[in-house]
Amino acid sequence: MNSVKKILGIVWMITAPVQMGLHQMAAKPSIDTKIQWGVFIGIFLPIAIGLFIFGYYAWRGEYKG
Repeated sequence: MNSVKKILGIVWMITAPVQMGLHQMAAKPSIDTKIQWGVFIGIFLPIAIGLFIFGYYAWRGEYKG
């Protein structure tokens, strides 16, 4: 079970920046999109950071139980 947690930790660390990158590639260069991205970054950046931290601790084996 601990090896599964470590593998999923790596998956979460990869998922966090990929999520942000996919959203940025879909954006169009207009003022509406810039406002929308301002809101998205304000909401999704803390979520992505949380996923990365969770993945890092899972990868290090902090959740051994």
